[in-house]
Amino acid sequence: MFALGWFGGRWLARVDADSAVDAPARHSRRVVHNAGEAIIAADETSRIVLANPAAAAMFGVTTQQMQGSPLSRFIRAPAADVESPLEYFQADGRAGRRGTDYAGIGLRANGEPFAIEGSLADTLQDGHTVYTIILRDVSERQRVQRKLARSHDQLRQLSAALQTIREEERTHIARELHDDLGQLLASLRMDLTLLRTECGASPNLGRLIDGMDGNLLTAITSLRRIATNLRPRALDEGGLYFALQGLREDFTLRHGIVCELLADEAELRLDDQASTAIFRIIQEALTNIARHAGASLVTMNLYRINSELLVTIRDDGRGISEEDMEKAESLGLVGMRERVWGLKGEITISADESPGTRIDIVLPVADHTV
Repeated sequence: MFALGWFGGRWLARVDADSAVDAPARHSRRVVHNAGEAIIAADETSRIVLANPAAAAMFGVTTQQMQGSPLSRFIRAPAADVESPLEYFQADGRAGRRGTDYAGIGLRANGEPFAIEGSLADTLQDGHTVYTIILRDVSERQRVQRKLARSHDQLRQLSAALQTIREEERTHIARELHDDLGQLLASLRMDLTLLRTECGASPNLGRLIDGMDGNLLTAITSLRRIATNLRPRALDEGGLYFALQGLREDFTLRHGIVCELLADEAELRLDDQASTAIFRIIQEALTNIARHAGASLVTMNLYRINSELLVTIRDDGRGISEEDMEKAESLGLVGMRERVWGLKGEITISADESPGTRIDIVLPVADHTV
């Protein structure tokens, strides 16, 4: 049969006369020869003793050119302090068993490097160890992965830009509503007050004026609520702490859910970018709680540790499942994550404390402190 044998200090192919074993050996050799994946066998000195056509084609040479050559001619050791790829396998604890996802660099005949990935197994023949490496050219896969990563980064940048534009538009509209329309409605109320004085004590006219005044007051209240939802003036005039206080009070008033804010004003003096992002994150969290949690108590805790701001939002509602967090239509959670990642922070949403949901956010704010 055909096999590798150690003769005269080197590996040679040998033929045994045992016909009972000859057929399986020839079959194994044909399997290696016709395999679609590149297969290389190397001895203990990292010299190639066998290479199939797929391996030769991968490196742009012939099988004859590969046999007897040092393995380092075709595979560069991935670690700077390791001379041979085989040493890397052995140092990584992979010798003696199949190791998967071994990453390295292949060298084509013209010296062009390319990304490879492979597995190693060793066998003992004639008292010597033979290492068999199965290789895959992953350069195209890595190129696609890099392209996808670039696309992902561009989408992140686009999302951040759109959020900035949206916030600027909200700010502009809120100011227009408050400064222009709000002042106009307030002026109309003053005119009605003067009209009531001029008209005397006519009952019918008085009722009409009172009704108009009530409608104007309702319009003013609605206008202030809409403007605050678009962009709270407290965020620009008082800072994040007072904006969150207003958000907490409005949340309790509208939904009847007790909401506690544990924070120090001095620790929340941040620039507009960070203040707006944190406010929107908490606003979205409260919106989700009001819609889905069925909670009776919400606690918001914000505190600084060195250069990081830690935000914890907890409720005593029904909790959130893994399926809910992975739903494509959970745009609120997606928006929260994008805002956190936009500040290079981390967010964790869990329901491990029954009952209820807990949101933990860590934000680096050293560059956002004012």
